[in-house]
Amino acid sequence: MLLIHNGTVLPMTFPLSVIPNGAVLIDDKLIVAIGSAKEIERKYADQITKRIDATGRFILPGNICAHTHFYGAFARGMAIPGAPAKNFVEVLKKLWWKLDRALDDDGVKYSALVSMVDAIKNGTTTLIDHHASPNVIKGSLNAIADAATQTGLRTALCYEVTDRNGLADAQQGIAENVACAERVHGRTGLAAAMGVHASFTVSDKTLRTCVAEAERLSIPLHIHVAEDAADQAHCLKKHGMRVVQRLDALGALNKRSMLAHCIHIDDAEMQLIAKRGAKVMHQPRSNMNNGVGVAPIERMLKADITVGLGNDGFSNDAFAEMKACDMLHKLNAGDPRAMGADKIVGMVYSHNRTIAQMFWPDLKIGALEAGARADVILMDYTPFTPLTAGNLPWHMLFGMSGGMVTHTISAGVVLMADRKLLFLDEAAIAVEAEQSAKRAWKRVADMAA
Repeated sequence: MLLIHNGTVLPMTFPLSVIPNGAVLIDDKLIVAIGSAKEIERKYADQITKRIDATGRFILPGNICAHTHFYGAFARGMAIPGAPAKNFVEVLKKLWWKLDRALDDDGVKYSALVSMVDAIKNGTTTLIDHHASPNVIKGSLNAIADAATQTGLRTALCYEVTDRNGLADAQQGIAENVACAERVHGRTGLAAAMGVHASFTVSDKTLRTCVAEAERLSIPLHIHVAEDAADQAHCLKKHGMRVVQRLDALGALNKRSMLAHCIHIDDAEMQLIAKRGAKVMHQPRSNMNNGVGVAPIERMLKADITVGLGNDGFSNDAFAEMKACDMLHKLNAGDPRAMGADKIVGMVYSHNRTIAQMFWPDLKIGALEAGARADVILMDYTPFTPLTAGNLPWHMLFGMSGGMVTHTISAGVVLMADRKLLFLDEAAIAVEAEQSAKRAWKRVADMAA
């Protein structure tokens, strides 16, 4: 058994607790015990075969990212050709719908790998991805699954079904999701959803097919909802109803539905989401970057909607996303009492866990407790004010950052120790990714020309 000791354990179960001079005991992929290092050493002394001395660091569960786009990594530093986009639809047309089309096999592989390296370095061990590569649909999710297996991270996959590239591409996207779901069924490190882009890019027929396949396979349906007002305007004009109402009418709103963003929804839509038990994923840094608005998260939480936190393809520093979430909602409300670290920590360490368990219902993920998956991170954070269970969320938002993670362990396997990746050559991956990104960027420039 592996003992992680001589640190402060933050189990991130509720109510929150802090265990000074604590330890976590791991046997294979599972946590056997957490608690006082002295008591665990006394009880399991003859079974401990390996040790990690935390040397005063904090010991936490690995973070869960509820919604990301690995391929978005290749947009870092990229200039959008032509005049700057003046709204979100133009951002899609000028950047994302060109970048995803520019991806080749290597682009799919290396954008995923660099994102996963970033996740390991920032202490994120479970990721829910939403992929698109219209010129490489078949096999794209298999390439990402291979990358996940190589990195050792728990990953849920889906392909973004859309009609914007024609019916044949939409059918291929559905087939890729189905093939992935069948391929990863029963594997604890991989899972699948039925990915859909958004209401305004799918017909009733396509959406109904996605719903039927998701139901047949008992997998979540993962879709962007009202990220921009244009989604609502299109739905009202074409279908005579709002986006969430349309999803419900077509059977796409249920307890396995994953709704990314939900910025421009009204109270009636919130009530419908709550009634159906659908889950929402919030991405504040992306929403600010795209200038699309601020999701009514506090109202959703009051309506008892499960709201998790993702990153939409930004860095996998969950602590940065939490901090942005708090500040965005305070600024938007003009009220320093808005949101609060306690609500945000609840989203990340309770709601994200609920969302992840839609993919892995038999696994305990995202907490340090006996019987949970051994996803553990060590953080070199030195508080200079008292840290208690009562103020822990505020330390997490205003003191901790992903760069403080020194060790990342996924399902009992140490992936990074003292900031050194143990199974991946980060420099070599970066070199290959840069060459692949250059090719993708050239294709985007050629499209613009």
